[in-house]
Amino acid sequence: MTLVRVQNVSFGYSADRRILDDVSLDIAVGDTIGLVGESGSGKTTLLRLLLGLARPDSGTISFDGQKLDPSNRAFMRDFRRQAQVVYQDPYSSLDPRQTIFSIIAEPLRSLKIGGDHAKLVGDALEAVGLDRDVAARYPHQFSGGQRQRIAIARAIVPGPRLLLADEAVSALDLTTRTRIVDLLSRLSQDMSLLFVSHDIGVVAALCRRIVILEKGRIVEAGDTRQVLAQPQHPYTQRLLASVPRLSLTQEPS
Repeated sequence: MTLVRVQNVSFGYSADRRILDDVSLDIAVGDTIGLVGESGSGKTTLLRLLLGLARPDSGTISFDGQKLDPSNRAFMRDFRRQAQVVYQDPYSSLDPRQTIFSIIAEPLRSLKIGGDHAKLVGDALEAVGLDRDVAARYPHQFSGGQRQRIAIARAIVPGPRLLLADEAVSALDLTTRTRIVDLLSRLSQDMSLLFVSHDIGVVAALCRRIVILEKGRIVEAGDTRQVLAQPQHPYTQRLLASVPRLSLTQEPS
């Protein structure tokens, strides 16, 4: 079952600056997809379109069979609950003036989700491997990896069906990165995941499918292990050549 469908989407910030060109992509329920490309390839722009923060110049994006329309307030309220994002920098994405409870509960308040917020926040903290009692503390009391876990807890607390991760481990050291990848792998068993990254090694460990984006166009897509073992497009081959120690034997969970 298709959860997200991107059909022939093109987008530019001006008439002479085309960022995405005829991009088509399906995200199935329970899918884990790595969207890979160098800086400037259009990854973050596509993510903005998927979040409804910008409109395509042409083509359509649909979620669960319904057109993603930022002007439709009722649809967007439900969509915000169904699709959540984790950003790159765990230091700037958390408000230092708010407690961890307030940070994680923010989607519950803004989306007017009822229920016991204290329990929901506590459950989200436990889901990312943190104790419930850290809810009373502040971001500066945590390491970068812990802050990213808090950011992930904030993203999953409303119970989304789609998690979008924008370079979510690139600001972390290697050991912490591995732990966050393991966490995302476990969480992806309950939701679809689109993992945006320039790091093919992380995508190889996390994602069942891979999409290669070059200068706003998808140049290769398919099963991660197959694409990385036998890349067909010269751009994919160049990306792999830049990661000489990449292991292609690890199968995403």
